[in-house]
Amino acid sequence: SALTNRDNNYNVVSAVNPSASNAVGIDQDGTDYSYFLEASLGSEKKSMYMLVDTGASTTWVMGSGCTSDACTKHNTFGPNDSKTYNDTGDNYSVEYGSGEVSGHVISDSITIGGLEVTMPFGVANVTSDQFSQFPFEGILGLSMTPNTWLTYVRDAKLIQSNVFGVALARNSDGTNDGEIAFGAPNKAKYKGDVSYTTIQSGNSWAIPMDDVLYDGHSAGVKNRLAYIDTGTTFVFGPPDDVAALYKLVPGSKSTDNGQTYTVPCNSNASVAFSFSGQTWTASAKDFTSGPNSDGTCFGNVYGMEFVSGAWLLGDMFLKNVYSVFDVDQKRIGKS
Repeated sequence: SALTNRDNNYNVVSAVNPSASNAVGIDQDGTDYSYFLEASLGSEKKSMYMLVDTGASTTWVMGSGCTSDACTKHNTFGPNDSKTYNDTGDNYSVEYGSGEVSGHVISDSITIGGLEVTMPFGVANVTSDQFSQFPFEGILGLSMTPNTWLTYVRDAKLIQSNVFGVALARNSDGTNDGEIAFGAPNKAKYKGDVSYTTIQSGNSWAIPMDDVLYDGHSAGVKNRLAYIDTGTTFVFGPPDDVAALYKLVPGSKSTDNGQTYTVPCNSNASVAFSFSGQTWTASAKDFTSGPNSDGTCFGNVYGMEFVSGAWLLGDMFLKNVYSVFDVDQKRIGKS
């Protein structure tokens, strides 16, 4: 494979090739921690793993001039990798919950799922050490802001609608059949109708949430916005909301004033989230972490507020639904 010249070996669970057109498999790291796709960059179509991130507006990859620890462990992209590499001279920097990157903006082609566009994107000269932990070499920003990869694909009229459908696989289920399909949802990936909720927040994939439940019991979480974020592993909410949820979990207790909660390892009830009158369940195996070295299990919903008064629903939830992100109609669907 073109992806084998890294200095160290990350565990990558590759997805099966999708049958749908304009679709690409979503690989993962074997722990359900990060979900990424294989993109081809530049004239030589260099393969790079890019995190699928609906919470990010910036697209970037690690640059060949980067000497940060994370870059030395990954494939990088630079002027020697492409005849069409064009450095714009502009700088960029971006901060994430898991670290910071900075570098400069170049223009070149990015091909994903057979869709090729030339666009400006970041090439990192500096990355924080957190990125050493993950297999991916960059981030594909799929927020609703202008100038994402999807914007360029739509403007080139390569797809009919500015829509993408996401299926994330749970590693313990066996075969990785995760995928992202551009232009239309892949109807083979879900049963029944798609239930849509209109987004409420400008350029973010954020929708009003009706409630959070545990084992069918309401935690009384009302009038909250939920950001739907494929680039986040777990679920995060305002500490008071999260405390109300764990009050419903027998034997749970917080270890640090309401950010993190331990739960009995044999907790087998599920947590659920309601939107537009429909309730979507996240499996108990996604809500309860496996035991750590002390035999302690944690709940994968954390009392942390990244956006004031809002929840952040990541892969812990998204593994349980087929999600449709519709830029044209400004809505998110689930099935």
